[in-house]
Amino acid sequence: MFHASWEQALADLELEVEHAEELLRVAHLPTPQEVAERTAWHPPAGLGPLPAPLLDRARTLHARQLDVAHRLAEQAAVSRRHLAATSALRARPAAAPVYLDLEG
Repeated sequence: MFHASWEQALADLELEVEHAEELLRVAHLPTPQEVAERTAWHPPAGLGPLPAPLLDRARTLHARQLDVAHRLAEQAAVSRRHLAATSALRARPAAAPVYLDLEG
């Protein structure tokens, strides 16, 4: 009983990580609806102990999840740098002084 429940739980998590990997691969920004659907996940209850034959699969999945989390953090940092660069390039308001006259 535990084995089938764990297989399904791992399969569901694998689909989620595949989705996240695909979003990173195509640099797709998810819609608010997609984000809401993804954040509604809750861990399954009553799984019992992880069956030994599924341990390698679970470890591989965990490594993929960590990789996706790392790549998401990197992309967030890149986005923040791009935002800072584009903000710096924005035209200044007409009322802002461009030069300071120190002599006169």
